[in-house]
Amino acid sequence: MEVIDIRDPISTRSRRLERMVERMERELILVLNKADLVPRNVAEKWKKLFSGEGYHVVYMAARDHKGTRVLRRTIKSLAPGFPTIVAVVGFPKTGKSTIINALKGRHSASTSPIPGSPGYTRHAQLYKIEPKIYMIDTPGVIPVEGGELESVIRGKPPEELKDPVRPAMMLLEKALKYNPYAVLEAYGIKEKDPYRILELIAFHRGWLYKTTKEPLVEEAAKTVIRDYHRGKLLFYVPPEEYLSQR
Repeated sequence: MEVIDIRDPISTRSRRLERMVERMERELILVLNKADLVPRNVAEKWKKLFSGEGYHVVYMAARDHKGTRVLRRTIKSLAPGFPTIVAVVGFPKTGKSTIINALKGRHSASTSPIPGSPGYTRHAQLYKIEPKIYMIDTPGVIPVEGGELESVIRGKPPEELKDPVRPAMMLLEKALKYNPYAVLEAYGIKEKDPYRILELIAFHRGWLYKTTKEPLVEEAAKTVIRDYHRGKLLFYVPPEEYLSQR
């Protein structure tokens, strides 16, 4: 089961993993998680696109326990026999542990929306979902293939980034490209220049250097990255973009 962030499936799926599963002749379910952060028709389009490529596809909002019944039915229909073990894989912070918790109906796989923080999966863990169905939750050890931005913001917690400003600016550029109102909706800021946005976030929150009174843009940058993981900075890549790249 490959868990993908439905806001940007292009950058958060692993073709390498998918080819590996095909070579092993195992069933693969693509789970498009965080579907509560995109319109329903967008989720349906992504499902149709990937289903058309021959994949088993389920979209869900794991944190709200929406879509768990469909996923459970899909697992049972594809299992070669029982008991069966489902390996849950995917890039960091796509929601692997949250999905396991939703399927179990109670918290057992610790979760966190921020890479590297408490709740971040650090080693493989086996969980009993129901009689004769088990899941393995795995650390985010798959090399992120979605480019520089995804590799940075999913690889480490914001506090550990040597330069959080650059990825935060890239993230803001991407947000404004796909949702011109993303910054206004998240922070009440009409500015379009990424660096100026970081300055204004810092000013508005009183994050200033004591001596110079200059804005602490590094703190603002970390906040922007956190807000994306938490679903506050809202934007999504439209399915039409994927079609144009095929």
